[in-house]
Amino acid sequence: MANQITDANLQEVLDNNLLVVMDFWAEWCGPCRMVAPIVDELAEEYSGKVFIGKVNVDDNNDAVEKYGIRNIPTILFIKNGEIVDKKVGAATKADLKAKIDAML
Repeated sequence: MANQITDANLQEVLDNNLLVVMDFWAEWCGPCRMVAPIVDELAEEYSGKVFIGKVNVDDNNDAVEKYGIRNIPTILFIKNGEIVDKKVGAATKADLKAKIDAML
């Protein structure tokens, strides 16, 4: 299961030394519901190697504003505090795995 990222714990998440994968989503978003189980599976598969979490855009305005999120789902790949890649819209597990593996 993916970690919950909130405005309150965002800086703590960014301060860890792992690759951070953030899924910006909302409950009312159909494509977000399609991506959610994939993100949860990846969080289990990469546990301890990659920090994978979800940011609910309805509850975390600071994080949404910080990263300029305009469309969901948006998945950010952050390394050393910097965005190194981004995927907007629904994605396959293979696509996300390839991006993560390339950054490890």
